[in-house]
Amino acid sequence: MKNIGIITSGGDCGGLNGVIKGAALTALSKGDTAYIIPNGYAGLYNLIDFSELTKLTKERVEQIHVYEAGSEAGNSRVKVSKIKDEKKYDRIKDGLKKFKLDALVISGGDDTGAVVKDLSNQGIPCVHAPKTMDLDLMPYSVGGDSTINRIQDEIRDLRTTGRTHNRIIVLEVFGRYAGHTAFRGGVAADADAILIPEIPVDFDVLYKHIKDAFIKRVEESDVHAGTATIVVAEGLRDASGNELVDMNSTPDSFGHRKLMGAGSYVVKQIESRVKADPEIKEFMKRTGQFVEGVYEIPEVREIRPGHLVRCGFSSAVDANFGLEVGAAAVELITKGIFGVTVVSYRNGNIQYMDVADAIVQRFVDPQDASTYEALGVCFGRKPEATAVKTEKITGVPARVY
Repeated sequence: MKNIGIITSGGDCGGLNGVIKGAALTALSKGDTAYIIPNGYAGLYNLIDFSELTKLTKERVEQIHVYEAGSEAGNSRVKVSKIKDEKKYDRIKDGLKKFKLDALVISGGDDTGAVVKDLSNQGIPCVHAPKTMDLDLMPYSVGGDSTINRIQDEIRDLRTTGRTHNRIIVLEVFGRYAGHTAFRGGVAADADAILIPEIPVDFDVLYKHIKDAFIKRVEESDVHAGTATIVVAEGLRDASGNELVDMNSTPDSFGHRKLMGAGSYVVKQIESRVKADPEIKEFMKRTGQFVEGVYEIPEVREIRPGHLVRCGFSSAVDANFGLEVGAAAVELITKGIFGVTVVSYRNGNIQYMDVADAIVQRFVDPQDASTYEALGVCFGRKPEATAVKTEKITGVPARVY
């Protein structure tokens, strides 16, 4: 019999409860026992001081719902190697011995994975279940699909207020280094423009695209009503490729400084061009909106849903994937395979890879944007034509989430 500790770390998102439930139920099916180590790596470090842990009995597992986002185990952003305690690894090992825990299932993103690698190097048996709403790990990770759906819903809903007030809407979402969720969520919501870290923005190109779409909709409406929408990832880079970082902020334990606000930056860039554009005043007059000194230009509004894109409920994809990788992690533990990241669990076959390889960041390929540029979406650059290649395959392709 094995005793397994379950940890979730980093940011919350959809699918994490699936990981916990999949791991716990698989352990039970094998006669093993799973326990929650609460509050991420902070809880792991302080495990030695706990008087008890929550045992995931069948009855307790039934209280965990895979359709809910967040994590029953709780998360924290703590990098173990940065803890100022020379005996931190011995302290962690003593905590594991106290509760007779043989191995750990740890779910988190690249930062979490880096700690999994660190713990493995210290002789602590653990398996990584990939989780990040940013989708910047190889391959798919828990949380991405739920976030994409939330972004789609928010743009869809914001169109009603945008059209009512003839406003240009700028929605800032997560994505510091990789723009996968802004990209896919924006595409799914029919956003007019999508700005991601991988493609530096030419604001003159962006402005022309948004202006033309906005004016066309308002003028073609029989009630002169219209809106235009922009989705921007928080890690937006300007035309020079520079990240918008607040250098006065204090880095967190993983070295990340606060960003200055991509959404507000985009609003200012659009507003400055609106105010300097003589065609806007004539447009406002033609559509009966212009009031001198009171209402001379359209409003550009920024919305930052923040954690609303990572809370609430899990998508069906993330609920399924969470259960699968949680179960697979326990299967790997029973086979004595540690220090790896689960890739997939299909048809009785578990695929995994070294954690070091899994946490290499995966970025949006700018060529993928070309497909959607041809369909009318602006990525803040002049559309680039790319050669289309074809490839015939045999058999059934690997499932893509």
